[in-house]
Amino acid sequence: MLALLAVLPILVTIVLMTKYNMPAKKVMPISWAIAVVLAASVWKMSFQWIAGASIFGALSAFNILIIVFGAILMMNTLKNSGAIKAINRGFHGISPDRRIQVIIIAWLFSAFIEGAAGFGTPAALAAPLLVALGFPPLAAAMVALIGNSTPVSFGAVGTPVNAYRNMISVEALAGADLTLEAFIKNVGIWSAIPHALVGTFLPLLALCMLTKFFGKEKSIKPALKAAPFAIFAGLAFTVPYLLVAIIFGIEIPSLVGAGVGMILVILAVKGNFLVPKDTWDFPPQNEWEEDWKSKVKEEVVKSDSGEKLMPLWLAWLPYGIIALILVITRLPNLPVKGFLQSYKIGWSGILGTSLNYSLDYLYLPGTVPFTLVAILTIFLHKMDKEGVKIAWKNSFKQVLPASVALAFAVALVQVMRFSQVNEAGIDGMMLTMSTAASNIFQGAWPIFSPFIGILGSFMSGSNTVSNILFGSFQYGVAESLGISRTIILGLQTVGGAIGNMICVHNVVAACTTVGILGVEGKIIRRNAIPSFIYALLVGIVGFIAIYILNLGIF
Repeated sequence: MLALLAVLPILVTIVLMTKYNMPAKKVMPISWAIAVVLAASVWKMSFQWIAGASIFGALSAFNILIIVFGAILMMNTLKNSGAIKAINRGFHGISPDRRIQVIIIAWLFSAFIEGAAGFGTPAALAAPLLVALGFPPLAAAMVALIGNSTPVSFGAVGTPVNAYRNMISVEALAGADLTLEAFIKNVGIWSAIPHALVGTFLPLLALCMLTKFFGKEKSIKPALKAAPFAIFAGLAFTVPYLLVAIIFGIEIPSLVGAGVGMILVILAVKGNFLVPKDTWDFPPQNEWEEDWKSKVKEEVVKSDSGEKLMPLWLAWLPYGIIALILVITRLPNLPVKGFLQSYKIGWSGILGTSLNYSLDYLYLPGTVPFTLVAILTIFLHKMDKEGVKIAWKNSFKQVLPASVALAFAVALVQVMRFSQVNEAGIDGMMLTMSTAASNIFQGAWPIFSPFIGILGSFMSGSNTVSNILFGSFQYGVAESLGISRTIILGLQTVGGAIGNMICVHNVVAACTTVGILGVEGKIIRRNAIPSFIYALLVGIVGFIAIYILNLGIF
């Protein structure tokens, strides 16, 4: 009975968002209110701790929002400076083969944007670019969403993994001789390992979906002909991605993996290395099914004739500067990291509790490098005042709705987490749920774990919010079962990334950008196939790591 009450705020979130299609900004306050009522009436939490945990959660959400704002501002600045149009043009002349175009744009370019911006930007950007190259809008939206999964766990310079910072007991880590920084890095590594092992084959899986549903032959055979090139493209991303996660940490694996991958794959195409002998294309447009087509003709990318064309190197320069600054500010051997981290504000002992909040306002990537480079880009790209105004205005408009949802989501999790400080003498909500789940699933939990991550991102539209909603829960289950908390949180993070293929928010955004309406359900049903395969294989990887290799990781 107690476990059912504990899970009630999460069940309400799922039902309101999936069955009744309510937006997160309305659902999360309701779920938080339910958690508060339960905390006060059943768990007998004091007002001081309920209010303290809620304030701590809302303040922690502000840290995430700074990153989100900086990432979105950077993207909007590049859109309004003409850089995105220049980047789009650069992709046009590489190859006429639709399979190669999918790999370069939906897999690698999308991954680069994910690493820099995240939060639904990549699929919404890649899909219209594919349409501009001649893809059916339905196909473009589908493959753009499939490709935007492996990079997501390190999207917006590692924000999803960073979401765990305020959920983990520092005392428990100290007992295992771990710092919070080391633990977060290890979770990043165990997010990257399953992603790398399974995600290497994601480009091939995307091609199979493309040729099966949109080829004249309705078969995966054309995709299999491109298998050597697709697997090479997978490795070109996942190998540097994994190495960077191990060496540098969570901020730049997707950014570097995509940058290296794009260079290697474009060179391979130019050098005809592993490129399929035949050129695959869609049927003629007059044979396209009705729901393949755009209902909004204006959504097609228009010609840039009459505009002054920006050189490709100048369009990419801000991203290069971002990558360079991120590396310089994240290397522990250089003094820059310590200097930036020395500037912070905080609130110790919130409302007389033991909760402490801290904001490293210069070290957060939302300020340095995103906002810094966005301002620099104004001068590099010689933007006019109107373009700058639109970029900043749109960025605030995009972030403000997310701020309500995120603040209440993190507050909800913190109330549930700290319900352990109660006068009823019972376990907190998270531990109660974790114990019940561990009793039901027991040794099969590593296989089930990624599907919880998928559920979180499906209902919230974000790997970060999925980790916020279910991170403490997954940690508690691992603790109850006596298995690696690091690996389980890694599997949660991977699941949250996989869920991007099917989450309602991203599907709607991708469909809107290519002018197709009313086919969201079809895309979700189709993309459920690769998402299930991906999650199952990742779960098996986790099961082997925990129970067969018995690695003994905290």
